[in-house]
Amino acid sequence: MPPPIDPLHWRIGLVGYGEVGRILAEDLRARGIEQVTACDVKLGTAAEAPLVAHAARHGVGLVARHAALAAATDCIVSAVTASQAVPVAEACGPGIAAGTWFLDFNSASPGAKIRAAQAVNAAGGRYVEGAVMTSIPPYRIRVPLLLGGPDAAHLGPLLNALGFAARTGPEKLGVASATKMCRSVMIKGLEAMVIESFTAARAYGVEDAVIASLAETFPGIDWERQGSYFFQRVIQHGRRRAEEMREVSVTVREAGLDPWSASGTAERQAWVADLVDAGALGERGAPDADWRVHADAILARRRGQR
Repeated sequence: MPPPIDPLHWRIGLVGYGEVGRILAEDLRARGIEQVTACDVKLGTAAEAPLVAHAARHGVGLVARHAALAAATDCIVSAVTASQAVPVAEACGPGIAAGTWFLDFNSASPGAKIRAAQAVNAAGGRYVEGAVMTSIPPYRIRVPLLLGGPDAAHLGPLLNALGFAARTGPEKLGVASATKMCRSVMIKGLEAMVIESFTAARAYGVEDAVIASLAETFPGIDWERQGSYFFQRVIQHGRRRAEEMREVSVTVREAGLDPWSASGTAERQAWVADLVDAGALGERGAPDADWRVHADAILARRRGQR
């Protein structure tokens, strides 16, 4: 049975109930969507408590199995880590009814998107890739979203009726993802370069001179503020960013280039995530800390390991 024509009467399923999934759940419920259901690998583990509490506050149903979620929804939104994009699509397949929409929010390579689409479409679903073109939290559900695939033009207006800010891109699968991935070479790479440059500069006591030189070369950027923002984003999401950059490396390699920059960025992002896991930067870092606080913590940790 195809989904209702009016998307405000859809049953929405969220695969992945992390930061992105919870933001979408809040905004969809605020839009009046009565049935929002979520599935996450943390359910049934010791880490499920925050997810269960959030779901209870916002009237979101929780299920443990992907196929069960797929069977009870008209539109599935997959927002998991990059490495899970294809496995999630395959796991949802057995429960997907004919005509069910599958919106892939994940930062995965074009090849991964094509494989995910094959799994969904083979089950009778309608797969659309969604490339999230900037950080979600400031925009929430209105984050700029580039859709791709043969069914993108049909899904776009329906998503926008739900409060999304989607625009339709190419019908060829993988092109929207390639746009996102190539952008990430720059954005995530700049984060990694700032952390490396500023932390090394702090170690030598030349950070003020470096920042002054950057401000002269790029006068439109507040490097103090940008530095603190980059440090904090990587401290919060370094593990997820590292996975994304490994997918970016695959994307660059699929284009016939050696992904030197993307691979190095993945290593730096994962390195920060390892420091967080080791307790060197706190659970998530001090939210409003000057970047120097984070750099000093990194340097203290490195000195302690020598």
